[in-house]
Amino acid sequence: MHSETLMSRMIDLIRTSSVPANLMQAAARGALSVPAPEMIEILVHLANHNKVFGQQARMTLAGWDETSSLVAAADPATSQEVLEYLVNPENLRPHLLPALLENSSVPMETLITLAASGSKEVSDALHQSPRALRSPEVLSALASNSNVSATETATIHQQLAATGFEDAIHEDPAPHSGPVTPDEADQTLAAYLTEHASALAAEGEKPFDPIGGMYMEDLPGQAIDSLAAPADQEATLATSDTASSIPTAAAAQPAVPADSATGAHAASPSAAAAKPALKKPAAEEERGSALQKIARLDIKGRIQLAMKGSKEERSILVRDGTKLVALSVLESPKITDGEVEKIAAQKNVLEAVLRQIPMKRRFMKNYIVIRNLVANPRTPLDVSLGLMKNIMVNDLRNLASNKDVPETVRKLALKMFKQKAEPQKKQ
Repeated sequence: MHSETLMSRMIDLIRTSSVPANLMQAAARGALSVPAPEMIEILVHLANHNKVFGQQARMTLAGWDETSSLVAAADPATSQEVLEYLVNPENLRPHLLPALLENSSVPMETLITLAASGSKEVSDALHQSPRALRSPEVLSALASNSNVSATETATIHQQLAATGFEDAIHEDPAPHSGPVTPDEADQTLAAYLTEHASALAAEGEKPFDPIGGMYMEDLPGQAIDSLAAPADQEATLATSDTASSIPTAAAAQPAVPADSATGAHAASPSAAAAKPALKKPAAEEERGSALQKIARLDIKGRIQLAMKGSKEERSILVRDGTKLVALSVLESPKITDGEVEKIAAQKNVLEAVLRQIPMKRRFMKNYIVIRNLVANPRTPLDVSLGLMKNIMVNDLRNLASNKDVPETVRKLALKMFKQKAEPQKKQ
């Protein structure tokens, strides 16, 4: 206990630079009489934070005893700073990698980063790692690594498909070259309902519950929960998709003949001043009508509307908290690239929606979709990392300074920006 206290004090003193320079120099050479794990922790601290002795400490770590290094790499109790240093590609020693990959204290996000951008040697080690092979996210990122061969990528996709992971690659039908016919929409709907029949049965009758909530612009403060029509009005509302079904402040008042309404506005200055507000844009009225319609539908009805409905209805349904409904929007034969560009940038959709977009080859031909996905902080990390190899230099620079995206994405963006920008400078 006494030695542990002294060691803790030694580490604290070194961290605060409260020891003589000759002792710091001895520490950087690894010459302190302390146990190996603590010595490694001191060396890593100096390598990361000490400008005078940092280079010496890095050289010492690079040649540190393999046995004690392996013990530190495999021990979950090893400090995070040490593990982060050892697993950093700039410091990574190949013989330590298998132990680091299996260490439960090394975050899975680190494995995903290595899988997405690691060298051939790193990707081979991941292929041999039981922990990595158990993670669909790591496998998905590994499949996007340019150092992985086509044969290995195909094997990974088979593994993903076997586990039922929704990120498994599948063939995407060619986009429609003309207007969508009713038969095409019906066929797509029938196929989707058949494919997800068991999941649909398990969902029950969940009501429309949009991610992040939904408020009508023309009814400030009125939440979507209040949009469902009373039972005695349901039949009337079900037959109308027009703006006439939108409840407004005037809806509670008796109907006024057109002539009388004109006279009332002329006689009342306040009414005249409010007159422009009554002329709601058609888009807002359409949105109100769509919200009312959606609020009354069950899951199957919402899926049908997502497949066959309007652009406005799809923009609402993609935010549905029920996964089957939200994903059905992307399957709609009527959806346009412009709609997908907006969805890829949205923070108020399920992660499953953002994960599904890259699975459509048609969408991945659109650079704006790719850029929006990577820059969206809600996009799953493995998806973002897998797409970053497609990002242009200027966008990589923007990503590197984007505080909204995960730190892992920023760091990789900065690294890739430097790699891509250097050849351009030489030219």
